Amino acid sequence: MVNCKPAAFLVSCLVALSSGAEPLRAARPGADHARTLAVGSAISMEEAVRIVEQRFHARVVKAQAQNANGRTVYVLKLLDDSGRVWTVHVDAANGSLQQAQ
Repeated sequence: MVNCKPAAFLVSCLVALSSGAEPLRAARPGADHARTLAVGSAISMEEAVRIVEQRFHARVVKAQAQNANGRTVYVLKLLDDSGRVWTVHVDAANGSLQQAQ
């Protein structure tokens, strides 16, 4: 991994560590569109879903890819066991997470 960016390497490690995670459910509506936007991305939407579910101990109930200033951003809506719903944005290029306000 000589030419690997640190963020991409970290994301790869997180994905590898989360191999015990529940497999993804059936394809979500708009998944083909998401794959089209994410071509050449450092992480796929499926990887982003696994990372976010593991980090926040919540289930992704909606996922879509959006183009924000020429960058692909995955917008993930989460639901936890207490019924709380919130949104997390994942930058497809570097895997950075940002909770929506």
